[in-house]
Amino acid sequence: MKTYKIILSGGGTGGHIYPAIAIANELKARFPESEFLFVGAKDRMEMEKVPKAGYAIKGLWISGIQRRLTLKNLMFPFKVLSSIWKARKIIKSFKPDVAIGTGGFASGPLLFVAASKNIPTLIQEQNSYPGITNKLLSKKANKICVAYQGLERFFPKEKIKITGNPVRQDLLSIAGKAAEAKKHFNLKEGKCTLLVLGGSLGARRINELIEKELDFFDVHNVEIIWQCGKLYYQQYKLYGNSKTVRVYEFLNQMDLAYAAADIIISRAGASSVSELCIVGKPVIFIPSPNVAEDHQTKNAMAVVNKEAAMIIKEEDLGADFENKFSQLIASKEKQQKLSENIKELALVNATKDIADEVEALLKK
Repeated sequence: MKTYKIILSGGGTGGHIYPAIAIANELKARFPESEFLFVGAKDRMEMEKVPKAGYAIKGLWISGIQRRLTLKNLMFPFKVLSSIWKARKIIKSFKPDVAIGTGGFASGPLLFVAASKNIPTLIQEQNSYPGITNKLLSKKANKICVAYQGLERFFPKEKIKITGNPVRQDLLSIAGKAAEAKKHFNLKEGKCTLLVLGGSLGARRINELIEKELDFFDVHNVEIIWQCGKLYYQQYKLYGNSKTVRVYEFLNQMDLAYAAADIIISRAGASSVSELCIVGKPVIFIPSPNVAEDHQTKNAMAVVNKEAAMIIKEEDLGADFENKFSQLIASKEKQQKLSENIKELALVNATKDIADEVEALLKK
């Protein structure tokens, strides 16, 4: 069987790391004797998550630009030069047959160097509005796998392949897990279950909202599975003592969390949106306003414009949340419509389709 050396870079958040791991797992299943190496940013979560998934990783001294003048911004040019220099050393030593980038700080230097060495490169762009790094990298990339229509505005049309975003495979079979999920979370029959997701680190404004509205949820007979995130767990864990609230730092069994949910409140990171399309439950998106190009709002609107989800901006939560949530929970018809419409947007074979594109590059 043919063996390859495959280098991947994706990190900073789970939305960049887990797609890269999913792609690696699919390629490893196809080419089990091949060698894999990840490249991430030092001190970011990929340095922990990737080895746990069974892959080697090397770190670059790289970070993003802050939105205000800081010492970190002054260091940015030096970090870029350092990361390009180290990426050259890594590529010279590893000699990859293909380079794959799923976003994050480290993918820029790595793919830039790989392309300059004429190594086939593939970008997996998760968002409906790409960042500046992928726009620049796209000029030299061989293939760009995307999750949304209309990205020829940003990328060369002939390089684009619509694949969707890789998602956890256990999410494809949640339909039969409702009873198991209710038992796992000790939920009562006949109550509406709200799943709250703010990302692995947590979302401050969403957590504040849920805390403020606990009495409101009680009035509406709602039980809550609340992933408050690593940064906020100590602050909010006391609410888990309630009979109707389950508070978690991190949800390890997302398939059961999704299966238990009747309604979901979530950020609108690209991977989250892709998962929610497959899960097919009514969703209220609360996009983070603190991301480049406001891409979470754009991700959410790509779904909302298809009448497949609801959106409330952070600035409107005080005025709009109770009214919109009340309307949703009171209307089974609206819940059904949102559920059916969001399922139509699901691209369930994303990981396989991206691996097909990588395999095509390897065999050229």
